[in-house]
Amino acid sequence: MSTTITLKGKKVHTIGNLPAIGRTIRDFALVDSGLNVKTLEDFEGKKKIFNIFPSIDTGICAASARKFNEEASKLHNTVVINVSKDLPFALGRFCAAEGLDNVETLSDFRSSFGDDYEVTITDSPMKGLLSRAVIVTDENNKVVYTEQVSEIANEPDYEAAIEALK
Repeated sequence: MSTTITLKGKKVHTIGNLPAIGRTIRDFALVDSGLNVKTLEDFEGKKKIFNIFPSIDTGICAASARKFNEEASKLHNTVVINVSKDLPFALGRFCAAEGLDNVETLSDFRSSFGDDYEVTITDSPMKGLLSRAVIVTDENNKVVYTEQVSEIANEPDYEAAIEALK
């Protein structure tokens, strides 16, 4: 069952729905800027904020990466994991230029993360990219908050995501 969101008011669909509150998230294999594979085990015992977006090269995606980087520095035992289909090199370049050092920025360019977490866009010019979404888990990988941003051009609700960890 797909989820309907919009891109500048036009309907766009994802392959499904975000993981349910209380559900344990699935493992993943995402690639960092050094081409190292990162899995759920790399973040074991930490609370996680998955900041998922179409591309770091858009203003809203860059803004969400900056904002979560700023907020992450204030949180105990928490990691922000930015996820997009961007190549690891582009993600690394962006983080270096922006001085983002409180987040993990990982690429889904060769994994099934988008399908497993049901955030892959299935139509429109953005077909194949990831939708703008936030998934927050506790240190045991149980989902405590989700947001499928209904309009891709809007920023996520940062306050609600952070509050879910308190």
